[in-house]
Amino acid sequence: MTTYFYLIDKLKDAILNEPFTTTCTTGSLDDIDNYKQTLFPLAHIIVNSFQANGNVITANVSILFMDIVDISKDEVTDIFRGNDNEQEVLNTQFNAAMRIYELARRGELFNNEIWGGDTATIEPFTERFENYLAGVTITLDIILRNDMSIC
Repeated sequence: MTTYFYLIDKLKDAILNEPFTTTCTTGSLDDIDNYKQTLFPLAHIIVNSFQANGNVITANVSILFMDIVDISKDEVTDIFRGNDNEQEVLNTQFNAAMRIYELARRGELFNNEIWGGDTATIEPFTERFENYLAGVTITLDIILRNDMSIC
């Protein structure tokens, strides 16, 4: 059974084919941003759970899309936007997450063999991890064929 590998490999390929992500990782949250030469923007895939339902398996997946926030040393002149690019990072990473959601939902991510559910939760975050990172976490269900036989 290759369902897990198929899922994470397809997600990784789709994420890296988009122009707003340079690096894609998977695994524990503790592994994010621990590499000496991480190239940003970064996406990190976490498979939360699988639910078996007859001939399909629903995988609940979270993908963190993030980038480093650049803080200017200039005096703050716009208190709404501040003196960093945090809002630009949030906007770009939100669009990267929405692109993967739409590719999954329409089936194009997996060549119409498997598809994403109709809804997804997208949650912004700021000031996370060792570097000053901001971005979004998208959590969605992806429905896969159950290729396990009882023989």
